[in-house]
Formats: sequence, structure tokens, C-alpha cells
Amino acid sequence: MEQFMETVKEVVFAVLPITLVIVILQFTLIWLPPEVFIQFLIGVVMVSVGLILFLVGVHVGLLPVGEMIGSILPKSKKIWPIITVGFILGFVVTVAEPDVRVLAQQIDNVSGGEISQMVLISSVALGVGIFVALAMARIIFKIRLKWLLLGGYSVVFLLAAITPNTFIPISFDAGGVTTGPMTVPFILALGVGVASVLRSKSSSSDSFGLVALASIGPIISVQILGVIYG
Repeated sequence: MEQFMETVKEVVFAVLPITLVIVILQFTLIWLPPEVFIQFLIGVVMVSVGLILFLVGVHVGLLPVGEMIGSILPKSKKIWPIITVGFILGFVVTVAEPDVRVLAQQIDNVSGGEISQMVLISSVALGVGIFVALAMARIIFKIRLKWLLLGGYSVVFLLAAITPNTFIPISFDAGGVTTGPMTVPFILALGVGVASVLRSKSSSSDSFGLVALASIGPIISVQILGVIYG
């Protein structure tokens, strides 16, 4: 019950500021039609209820499963299953990420179907999957995070030189939307589980940086998509 109330409080504090801003603007500047404003208020309530249920589900089901999978995999003492499962889970959880779907739908509409929703979602998910697998390898082989970040962003800036201008903002937006309420908790839980088994003395520090790495993957994958389309 305490966890539920904390989630409710978290959602209220997240949704309330933007709601207050819209209400103030409604009665000072924009004066939307009454039916549109009422639809907005109804939408706020529905979004709040949906977020509460979603976050409760994440805390109750997703986080424990991610950490359990992460702690069981290293017991096989085989490297490739850990990396492969990391890739698969990173791919699948990104496909289910609501933020990614919203971005893909908007780009599909703006481009008139030239960049289809499924193609963009698959590209983003592929990038996340590869870099989650790379994050698992970092924990296993004790690779310094700064070298992976330096290498990843070097590739990003090199690709930016040949990527069509229309795809550059899309690629960075894709990197941002992957840090959503579905992907981040699961990736962090997976990393904590793997790190706690492989290197128990530094599991907390090893689990950090996974989201930073995972957000590079979509940027690179969408840039490559742009080069292909270009």
C-alpha cells in the first residue's frame, strides 16, 4: 500500500504542473473551445490513472523479473548466453516502450508514411538491443565506461557528417525516448542482477551507465537508417 501511495504521489507531482499551466493559459490567453478544454481535463485524469497502474505494474512485476533474470544468467558461467539474452531483452522491451511508439507514429504521420512506424521502432529497438548486449559485456570484461561512451559518441558525430539533415534530430529524439518508464527500470534491474553476481563488491557502480549506453544505440541506428534512405 505504501508503494502504491508513493506512486500516486509521484504521478500527481509529474502531471499537476503542466495541467496548471494549461488551465492558466486557458483563462488568460488561448481560450480553447469549452468542449476541447473538457476533453483535455478528462485526458489528464485518464493519463494519470493509466500512469499509476503502469508504474505499479513496473514495480510489482517488471523490476523483480529483470533483476531475477540478471542474477540467474551469470550462474551458467557462459558469456554468450548473457550477451545474447541482453540483446533480446533490450530489443523486446524497447518495442513495448510507449514513448518510442509515440515518436514513431508522429514521424510516420509527418513523413506521409515514407518512414513507417514499424521500420523506425525496429531500428530503435535494434540499437538498444546491441548496446544493452555491449553493456553486459562491459560488466563481464570489466571495460571502463568512459571508453565505451567515448567510442559510441565518436561514431555518432562521425555519422552526423553523412546523415541527411532531416534524420539528425530524429536520431537524437530516438535516443531520448528510449529512456522511458518501460525501458529504464528493466535495463537497470537487469544490470543490477548481472553485476551483483559477477562482481558483488562493486555491483552498484557496475549497474550505472547502462541507460547512457542504451541511449547511444538508437541514435546510431537511426542515423544509419537515414544514410540508407538518403
